[in-house]
Amino acid sequence: MPVFDFSEAPDKKNYSECTYTTFQSNEDTASPEHPMIVLDNSKRQWKHHSCGVFTNQSQRTAFEFDEEDGTVSADILKVDARFVSLLRWLGKNHINVRLSGKNLEDGYAVYKIREIAFGGGTKLSAEDGFLQFMIERLLASSAPKEEPEDEDQEETGDDMKLTSLQSITDFMTCAGKTLPDNIRLWARRNLAVARSHEVTAEERRHAQRALSIMMNIQWRNNYFESIDPKEARRILDEELYGMERVKQRIMETIIQINRTHTLPAYGLLLAGPAGTGKSQVAYAVARILKLPWTTLDMSSINDPEQLTGSSRIYSNAKPGIIMEAFSMAGESNLVFIINELDKASSGKGNGNPADVLLTLLDNLGFTDNYIECMIPTVGVYPIATANDKDQISAPLMSRFAVIDIPDYTAEEKKIIFSQYVLPKVLKRMSLHENECVVTQEAVDAVIEKYSNTTGIRDLEQAAEHIVANALYQIEVDHAPQVVFNGEMVHRLLD
Repeated sequence: MPVFDFSEAPDKKNYSECTYTTFQSNEDTASPEHPMIVLDNSKRQWKHHSCGVFTNQSQRTAFEFDEEDGTVSADILKVDARFVSLLRWLGKNHINVRLSGKNLEDGYAVYKIREIAFGGGTKLSAEDGFLQFMIERLLASSAPKEEPEDEDQEETGDDMKLTSLQSITDFMTCAGKTLPDNIRLWARRNLAVARSHEVTAEERRHAQRALSIMMNIQWRNNYFESIDPKEARRILDEELYGMERVKQRIMETIIQINRTHTLPAYGLLLAGPAGTGKSQVAYAVARILKLPWTTLDMSSINDPEQLTGSSRIYSNAKPGIIMEAFSMAGESNLVFIINELDKASSGKGNGNPADVLLTLLDNLGFTDNYIECMIPTVGVYPIATANDKDQISAPLMSRFAVIDIPDYTAEEKKIIFSQYVLPKVLKRMSLHENECVVTQEAVDAVIEKYSNTTGIRDLEQAAEHIVANALYQIEVDHAPQVVFNGEMVHRLLD
């Protein structure tokens, strides 16, 4: 439920005819019950769909309806604090819009605003769909702590990217203080560089590229909605066989998030032999948290600059892998899956790449050399995997809650092969269970064949080989059914 906190009207000195109060809301969708704005309807009931313009709010806070009997003005009574800057800018630029709203006892509750191009009005931005993009971003943002300073067929801005200086400028103006303070100030400085004729074309290009990256990321707060423990447990049971201790630790983490509505101070380090499902555990956690995820494979990173990016003094400068992960995810809250943390290279004389992760893991903020701005990391949940945790430095280890994942027993491997791996491969190759039958003797033969290996990757490859062989016999030899026994499995896998 939103928390409404009606503030005093803005300073009368600057807005001599201000009529509205602002309220705080963190609703991610607008509706008549949770509107973006409320207009006065005490003298006249407004249509469900109404066209007009917002007046320039440095003179009056109202909306001018285009009615059959002419232009009729209605005062703005309430505004979701996230939309104040957007409404001011719409009024300043005299943008023609169509409102969708509902007449309620306390006013005309507006829950949709769409741009219409007629009557000599100007476009909101050089980019198509900017207004819808802007509204969606504002709805997804958190209510600012204070009022921002100097926002039929449905339009959508989901796929839009801010690339031109015009669209970036419009976005910064409309977003106001829904952007984190340091990012808002950083954006102003870089916008000045991108527009300046006193710097080189290369510097302008880098500034515009950095702005495009940063403004296309949804900067969320660190508040997490409660997670359904039953659904979380269902996902764990669906993705993982056994591992009761591991599941218990993850469920404890879920309960902690539900109590505090923030991520734990420590990430997870999953340590165990290769092939035991460490990555699968990480993906399951990301699914439970409903967060986008990205992977960092430390075994392939041999220079810290790959993570931190390169300085803009170089013509071929670019952001690092960590910043690119934020950009690809499109938001600041995500799961970082750090694979093979124990295999991080010592680098080429420029330091240890693994040490770069310390700033990411401390939740104090991460700075990319190309972006040159501290990135909030309070919404980042790191999950690392390692085969040998003894190879990880003590400072890194201290940032994780360690979960040891032991290898599976022979009996567990039989169940995993028969009830999980084999049915999954059969489904992928479009074979019915009665077309490819693997007897218990054959299952025992598979387990015996790979008794000296860890994990279940060899079992998955064996299942692929067996099912592919059955498919060949059915398609080429026209066999109605293939039944594998122990001897057949030994011949096939040897």
